[in-house]
Order: sequence, then C-alpha cells, then structure tokens
Amino acid sequence: MCRNIHQLHNFEPPATADEIRAAALQYVRKIAGTTRPSQINQEAFDRAVAAVAAATADLLGELTTVAPPKNREIEAAKARARAERRYAS
Repeated sequence: MCRNIHQLHNFEPPATADEIRAAALQYVRKIAGTTRPSQINQEAFDRAVAAVAAATADLLGELTTVAPPKNREIEAAKARARAERRYAS
C-alpha cells in the first residue's frame, strides 16, 4: 500500500471529507502510475478519485469497533518517531 495513505478509521474527530479525498487521490495516483494525468485522461482520473472517495466514506460510515478512538496528535507523534528510526543516519 502507498505510504502516503493513512488509516482513517477510529479517530476522534472522524476523518474529514478532505482527508478522505486526499487518500482517494493517492490511491488513484498509485494505481494510474502518475501524479498528473494527461489532459485526455483527466476526466477519467477525476471520476475515479470521486468514486474511491465515495466508497471510502461509505466504508468508514459502516465500520464499527469496540476500541476507543485514537488521538490524531499521538498517532502523528508515533509516526514521526518511526520515521526518525527508519531514516536515521
């Protein structure tokens, strides 16, 4: 999976439409193999991003868990610590 796509489920506050769209955009970019589609492919690219974002929003709306919601700041700090260990000289 693309490293730029982050978990969106079980956070307080819930994922925003912008976060869902950003994840969908990263997914479509990965699948298409391009960050900027050609003009002729732009419409198909945009439709795919919208479809993936809609499916993601539906999925997030239906998922349930008994785990307590995660804190975004704590999870971001954990990710930074992992990155520091991964990329340490």
